[in-house]
Amino acid sequence: MILHSGPPVDWQHMSGAQRGSVMAMAIYEGWADDIQSAEKLLTDGGVKLEPNHHHDAVGPMAGTISKTMPVYVVENRTLGNRAYCRLVEDQQQFGNYSADAIDGLRMWRDVWAPSLGQGIRHMGGLSLKPIITKALQMGDELHNRPNAASSIFAGAMGVPMIEAGVPISDLTSTLSYISGHDLLFLGLSMASAKSAADAARGIEYSTLVTAMARNGYEFGINVSGLDGDWFTAPAPAIDGLYLPGYGEGDGGFDMGDSAITETVGWGGFALGGAPGILSLVGGTPEEALNYSREMREITTGLSPDYAIPALGFEGTAVGIDIRKVAHTGILPIIDTAIAHREPGHSIIGAGLVRPPMACFHSALRAFAAKYGLE
Repeated sequence: MILHSGPPVDWQHMSGAQRGSVMAMAIYEGWADDIQSAEKLLTDGGVKLEPNHHHDAVGPMAGTISKTMPVYVVENRTLGNRAYCRLVEDQQQFGNYSADAIDGLRMWRDVWAPSLGQGIRHMGGLSLKPIITKALQMGDELHNRPNAASSIFAGAMGVPMIEAGVPISDLTSTLSYISGHDLLFLGLSMASAKSAADAARGIEYSTLVTAMARNGYEFGINVSGLDGDWFTAPAPAIDGLYLPGYGEGDGGFDMGDSAITETVGWGGFALGGAPGILSLVGGTPEEALNYSREMREITTGLSPDYAIPALGFEGTAVGIDIRKVAHTGILPIIDTAIAHREPGHSIIGAGLVRPPMACFHSALRAFAAKYGLE
């Protein structure tokens, strides 16, 4: 079995980038020797495909997780539930199935993840909320720009790994890698957001969104009072900036579980406090502030914990309400990366996207039918 981002999708309807990522996982696991045999294995139905969200997990872009893929484990200490996220990199998760991309996964499995895990267990776990709080006040939005959080996390891991006795070669390799990995913390912010959002699932009469996820084919949302149901529409195109050599004709449709960060008020909802990201996704600081203010129109309130200096230290907008989205016509804003429409490529750009309104309308109709409302 291979888990993937977004709502359920079969091999036939998978986007090009997600197909490339899944084929890479089949080679990584040793189920196939090359891309041709991997494609045949999947075409013949030899691998079960399921969404990460069905297993308390999330994954960036294609989101693929298989049995030997290392994951971060984040525990919601208030309620005891756990969430999981795979590692973050810029090749295989975008559909690149090259030998170099797969070797990167093996380095995570064999060196970097065991070293980090040894340090984490030595310190008895690491509290993430203080890191997230600091990072938001240092210009992060915790989706496409977790630079500050990544730096804080990397700094926190050095001494524990040394004290835990990580072998010198593994230690130096891991420290060298994490100290230069600006997106390192994304996996932790996604798992943190998932652990928080899952605590709001299954509450009767609740119209709060508990997940937004995409697979390059469909965009889907989950709603608390309609737990277990997906409300989907075709995945939208992304309005963004492309890396040299690529253009709009190369971009695939929106993909990834990383919109779980927006679901809890980070990412696009915190753009007003993260103007540095605009060089990647486009726009102006004034537009970024307006996005953050606009999100207050479709949410239940402001976070008591996660403050944005540029907004007068008020909290991020949190708790997307399908009623408010439908009533105002305002859709959540998401900042995201762009994958190629064909398999075999790494990241090709980044930008901004909004979900299809049809997801929220269909959820609202289902809510009215379930609870006998007109």
